[in-house]
Amino acid sequence: MESLTEQEIRAAFVNCTKGEAKRLAVPRDLAERPWEDLDYLGWRDPQAPDRAYLVTVLDGRPRAVQLRAGARGFSQTRKSMCSMCLTTHSGGVSLMVAPKAGKAGQQGNSVGAYICDDLACSLYVRGKRDAGAGARLHETLTLEEKVQRTVTNLTAFVAKVLGS
Repeated sequence: MESLTEQEIRAAFVNCTKGEAKRLAVPRDLAERPWEDLDYLGWRDPQAPDRAYLVTVLDGRPRAVQLRAGARGFSQTRKSMCSMCLTTHSGGVSLMVAPKAGKAGQQGNSVGAYICDDLACSLYVRGKRDAGAGARLHETLTLEEKVQRTVTNLTAFVAKVLGS
């Protein structure tokens, strides 16, 4: 993923108003992010832990989605799998719900997915972040195929938010 500026991120939101996008907390460490290893930029709002955001590039332009996260992680004894990167966590996956874009979202329609709490799917897939023993199942897929699968899952989720 190419690096993005705060202004590009704020302008990319598809499921909130311009005023909400202007007020939301964008990470201050954008310059230090490992952009070359990211399929999307994801973060949780430190002031409102139930809010999360993700930004990806679709059709050559940034698209950002506002999410509401359930309680952080399931029970520590129960393993759950992220639907984006297929990493298994003990207590590290949350149901993240995004209001749909446009009229559907204004009517209260939403889309949900189980996603890594820290929104670091790209780093788990590439082995840059460790989710613990047994978190990544042994697969015969190449790294490029695993990355493509994550991108495909993410693209499908964002397409549902966009209503396409």
